[in-house]
Amino acid sequence: MASIHVRPAGPGDHADLAALHEREWGGPYVVVHDTRYDLRELPALVAVDGAGGFAGALVYRLAYGGLEVVSLAATTPGNGAGSALMAAAEAVATAAGADRLWLVTTNDNLRALGFYQRRGLRIVAVDAGAVDRARAVKPGIPYLGEDGIPLHDELRLERRLTPPAAAS
Repeated sequence: MASIHVRPAGPGDHADLAALHEREWGGPYVVVHDTRYDLRELPALVAVDGAGGFAGALVYRLAYGGLEVVSLAATTPGNGAGSALMAAAEAVATAAGADRLWLVTTNDNLRALGFYQRRGLRIVAVDAGAVDRARAVKPGIPYLGEDGIPLHDELRLERRLTPPAAAS
């Protein structure tokens, strides 16, 4: 596995980000927890390999006391970019004073569920029918997801970054 370096996205990354988001999400828009996001308008971290090549990206937002991972994708699964990007996102969250790292994925995304759980995130909520509602905003969302699993629900995962305050 090549060495991966993570840095904030810059103007020179626009084409690589656009291509990655087109491949992963069919364009720059994602609909999650009943909200449509334009990935071009949110901060992003990019992963580059040892040769300086684009290896992946994580788009996030700071809100509600946490850092939400809105999009995470690697150019090649298993290249280490996802792990490096998640570690960098945690550092951004901590520096911003956020107390949790959280994200939403879909019920069919078994590979992502395993990836996130191995990094300490836990399923904290299921929004049954959220993907069905999202199709009203983004009709291109498929009905069948990975491995032929019907795509209907969102799962929210999170990891606390600071221990909860002791009860008084």
